[in-house]
Amino acid sequence: MPMTWVKERVRKLALRWAMRGKATPVPDITTLRKIPEHLTYPLRRHGVDPVPALAEARAKEPVTVLGNVLGLDIFLVTGHAEAKHVLADSTSYSNDMRHLLGTRPRTDAEGIGGLGMTDPPDHTRLRGLLTPEFTMRRLARLESMIDRIVEDALDDLASHGPVVDLVQHFGFEIPFRVICELLGMPEEVRDEFHKLGVARFDLTEGGAGAFGAATDSRTFLINAVREQRHDPGDGLIGEIIRTKGADYDDVELGGLADGVFLGGYETSASMLSMGTYVLTQQPAAYDILRTGDKAAVDQVIEELLRYLCPVQIAFPRFARADHDLFGKKVKKGSVVIVSLSGANRDPEVVPAPEQFDLRNAGTSHFAFGHGLHRCVGAELARMEMRAALTGLARRFPDLSLATDDVGELGFRDLSIVYSLDRLPVRLAAEPAVV
Repeated sequence: MPMTWVKERVRKLALRWAMRGKATPVPDITTLRKIPEHLTYPLRRHGVDPVPALAEARAKEPVTVLGNVLGLDIFLVTGHAEAKHVLADSTSYSNDMRHLLGTRPRTDAEGIGGLGMTDPPDHTRLRGLLTPEFTMRRLARLESMIDRIVEDALDDLASHGPVVDLVQHFGFEIPFRVICELLGMPEEVRDEFHKLGVARFDLTEGGAGAFGAATDSRTFLINAVREQRHDPGDGLIGEIIRTKGADYDDVELGGLADGVFLGGYETSASMLSMGTYVLTQQPAAYDILRTGDKAAVDQVIEELLRYLCPVQIAFPRFARADHDLFGKKVKKGSVVIVSLSGANRDPEVVPAPEQFDLRNAGTSHFAFGHGLHRCVGAELARMEMRAALTGLARRFPDLSLATDDVGELGFRDLSIVYSLDRLPVRLAAEPAVV
């Protein structure tokens, strides 16, 4: 018997003996400075494509044991059917993450809440505030506002051409202005608000960096709610305060506004930027956006959502009790992570999973999640994409990449919401050399 094995066994027994009768340490995600490298592959990509390890994991088995962090076992779900099952199951799983904040007292802004990390009945109560605002009938009133913002962005692109960074002047600008007008954020605070987006999803510094950025964002929005208590604005925050504000405190409404910001800004910015990148490689689809009818345009939009799926993983689920998950024994408290990008490329249900292909457009996808926590703003996101990308194709039919170096595009290294930070494009075809 190897001596090293004996020593390790003795060490573990001694540790177990020493911990007898002591409380199990409470995990604190805010102290996690780095995610172990072997756990990061669900968040990594080569260009727009998930790294091969994700497909390899799915081909081996659609539910795998990813690893252990802070004493928590983590399971990864990559299959389409399995993902749908987990995302729809609010009985076996909780989304509440407050038990991962350790024991240190927290400020209101440091708390975890909002729709994505809340269970019923709190989730039901909060979602009930937003759902009426995101019906197709209510969203129709935003069409003229979105069209105006898109036209302004296209004018801005033209003024900076012929070569321009599409991310800065189009990808970020449109959803940022839409979400600010939707929430009722005044012009003078928008520059400060703009800086709070990307860092929310960046995990290069583990949970600590993302948690700090989230705290700053919630502080900003809680203060915005407090100010509008005295003078409600014309946007969503002001409307809720006028009609139902007495039933919700500033922290609840600030968290709700934070969720709208999260779901409506960074994800839409990613789709517009990465979607344009893909369309520069897909001239037939780009031409459909310029000349096709609504049904044909919607096919392109849906396939972009499936293929790109910028939200790489769903909000984590925590097992409420021991149970079997497609052959895996999941213990109470374990974390179940659903890879949305992995499930969207499952060859069991997608005809050409690794390609952008309009034959895939009829496949159900998880770009907006599924079940109780499906994105409440999904239809607004589709409206933005349709208006922005058709507007781009009609104004700049010869748009092309202005670089052959993929490294210049600034694809993010490790982010829950995947995107690129630069996209140099040429707005018109270069004159032919005579």
